[in-house]
Amino acid sequence: MFPTKTDKARDELQGGQRTLSQRERALLLMADGRRSLTDFSPLFASRGEAEQALMTLVERGYLHAPQALQPATPEPQPAPAAEALHVATAADTFDGKRSLATTRMFLFDICERMFVRRDPRFALQMRDALREARDREAMLTIAALMLTEVEKTAGTERAESLRERIDRLLPPAEVVH
Repeated sequence: MFPTKTDKARDELQGGQRTLSQRERALLLMADGRRSLTDFSPLFASRGEAEQALMTLVERGYLHAPQALQPATPEPQPAPAAEALHVATAADTFDGKRSLATTRMFLFDICERMFVRRDPRFALQMRDALREARDREAMLTIAALMLTEVEKTAGTERAESLRERIDRLLPPAEVVH
């Protein structure tokens, strides 16, 4: 399925409209008829969750889906040992203060360097989303969208090094007891 925006979705993405969550708005931004469920999945914990969000947007009239979704197949889970072997690949170190502002500026920089010439429409959408992002979850959603595109155009290693840098820039998640 390669969903496209409806007029209702375009209205939602205009300034002043806020009826959907940040994640749902991110899905609307990505829905251009060229991206599939696989492209949306990195925004969610599982492919099934991404499929449910897409179907909800289709049912509510925000997206048009020319083909029906196939039933979700469970994704293979990596072995726990694989995570322990993760080694940082970024060449630089960052000892500065972690903040949303620093993360936002870094994401703006990625947007300018990697998307403005290659996909100006996507760059504009990401800049608009970054201007509206106010919390850690919103930043992570936008970063996931951008890194999906980076992986397609520049490869997995480049996307992973940027992901590591973003992880070092974002403030730690708040722990609620």
